[in-house]
Amino acid sequence: MFDKYRIFYKQPSDIELAKQYLKNRLANNEAQIFVAYDNETTELLGFTLLYARFSSVSAIKNWHIGDLYVEPNQRKRGTGQKLLKTAIDFATEHKAKFVSLNTAKDNFTAQKVYEDFGFAKQDYLPEYLYYQFDL
Repeated sequence: MFDKYRIFYKQPSDIELAKQYLKNRLANNEAQIFVAYDNETTELLGFTLLYARFSSVSAIKNWHIGDLYVEPNQRKRGTGQKLLKTAIDFATEHKAKFVSLNTAKDNFTAQKVYEDFGFAKQDYLPEYLYYQFDL
């Protein structure tokens, strides 16, 4: 599924690279991953990968949703919102002040999901939009 996510962002398919990337992030405690699946079939529906963002001024760890992917046949069924809620709950539990994310400027579907959830568009990066959800 992580390979499909990379393909969505116009990267070539490389299953081994995807596996190694995730393995390294998790083995080095550099990320948290949450997976959505169907309880009856155990089919994977989507995932989100969170990365720590440290604030020197606040002296706390915030979280950045680096990756969020929902299988195309599962979109508009609430899976993305459930993954976002899980990420927000995790960050809240760990005393973060905010959760941030980026998305492509032409990913209008994701922008609507994030804005409907309560993420606020902060500013424009050269290729991506930046959103923040204050806790």
